[in-house]
Amino acid sequence: MNLYVYPLISQIGWSGLIVILVAILLLFGGKKIPELMRGTGRGIKEFKKGLKEGLDDEDSGKKEKKD
Repeated sequence: MNLYVYPLISQIGWSGLIVILVAILLLFGGKKIPELMRGTGRGIKEFKKGLKEGLDDEDSGKKEKKD
């Protein structure tokens, strides 16, 4: 975890996290939150897929140069 973020998280505590979650629930509503999380999950999945493909391309490029 980033060194600058960790102290911030440790200072919030459980009561602060509950307040933040309630504020998010009030802002987005109960129906919108699952849609947001689903979209975030898809984005992370696509990112990992692209990262893997990029690493595979680099590996194949190195193998071709060695030949």
